[in-house]
Amino acid sequence: MTTAQRPTLEAVARRAGVSRATVSRVVNGSTTVAEPIREAVHRAVAELGYVPNLAARSLVTQRTDSVALVMPEAATRVFSDDQVFPGIIRGAALELEAADKQLVLMLAGSRAGHERVERYTTGRHVDGVLFASLHGADPLPGRLTRLGIPVVCSGRPLGDASVPYVDVDHVGGVTRAVQHLIDGGRRRIATIAGPQDMVGGIERLAGYQAAVTSAGLPEWVAYGDFTRESGVAAMRRLLAEHPDLDAVFAASDLMAHAALRTLRTAGRRVPDDVAVVGFDDIETAAYTEPPLTTVRQPIQEIGRRMTRQLLRLAAGEPIEPAVVLPTELVLRDSA
Repeated sequence: MTTAQRPTLEAVARRAGVSRATVSRVVNGSTTVAEPIREAVHRAVAELGYVPNLAARSLVTQRTDSVALVMPEAATRVFSDDQVFPGIIRGAALELEAADKQLVLMLAGSRAGHERVERYTTGRHVDGVLFASLHGADPLPGRLTRLGIPVVCSGRPLGDASVPYVDVDHVGGVTRAVQHLIDGGRRRIATIAGPQDMVGGIERLAGYQAAVTSAGLPEWVAYGDFTRESGVAAMRRLLAEHPDLDAVFAASDLMAHAALRTLRTAGRRVPDDVAVVGFDDIETAAYTEPPLTTVRQPIQEIGRRMTRQLLRLAAGEPIEPAVVLPTELVLRDSA
C-alpha cells in the first residue's frame, strides 16, 4: 500500500505555468504579482490540494498572517446595537478572508486592555494593527508606527499626524444636512453633538457650526456619546433650554432615534413641529417612525479600505497616508 505524496510547490508551478518563485510569492501573500497570475496559482493550489507549511512560511517570511483589529471601547459598546462596529469588523474580515489572513479582535476599553494590546502587538504576534474608535490623543498607534509595526486607523488620529488613516467627510456631510434643514425653512436648529475626544464628534460639530454660522443662526448644542441613552438626556436638555426649536441634527443615528422618541413623548410632531436628521445611515434608520433622514457613511467600506492599506504597508508597498471617503445625505420623512 503506497501513501500518496503531498503536492509540492514545483507541482503547483507546473500546473499554473509559472515559476516556483512566483508560486512562493503568491502563497506568501505578495500583492506584486499580477491578478491573472495570482488566480492561476490559486486555481492550481485548489486543484492539487496543496497545503502550505505555515510554520515554515512564518520562519521564512517573518509574518504571522494575522492582523489585530483594536477597539478602544468597552465590550458593552462594541457588542451593542451600534452597527458602526460590526460594519468595520465585517469589512476588515472580508478583505482578510480574500487575502487568506486571520483577524484578531482585541478590546482596549480599560487600562489593562490597553496594556494587553501593547504587549501583544509589540511582541509581533500580528503583522499589523487596525485601530477603530480612537479616543483622545492615544499614543499607542504612533508608538507602534515608530517601532516599525504597520498601523492604520479609522478616523484621523488626534495628536499624531504620522499614522495613516481612513476616514469620511464628516464636515461636508453635516454641512449638507444642516443646509437641507435651512433650505426647508428651519431657523432654530439645535444639535446633539458627539464626544469631543473623538474626531467624528469634533468634525460633525464643526460641520453644524459652520452651517448655522454661515446662515446667521444661533448655535444650540447639547452633548452625547453616540448612544441612545445620551441622546434622550441631550434631547430633554434642548427642549428645556430651547422649547421653540424646530430642527435637530444628531451626530449619530442612535442619538437621532432617541431624539425621535423623546420628541414624541413631549408631544412634538416630526417633522411638522421639529425636523430630525441623524448620521451613519444604520439599517434601522429606514424603519423608525417616521423614517430617519441621515448622512450615510460607508461603514463597511471603511473597514475594507483600512485593511487594504494595512496589507500594502505590511508588504512594504507605498500607500496614501490619508484616505477620506465621501458621505451622502439620505432624505426620508423625518426632515
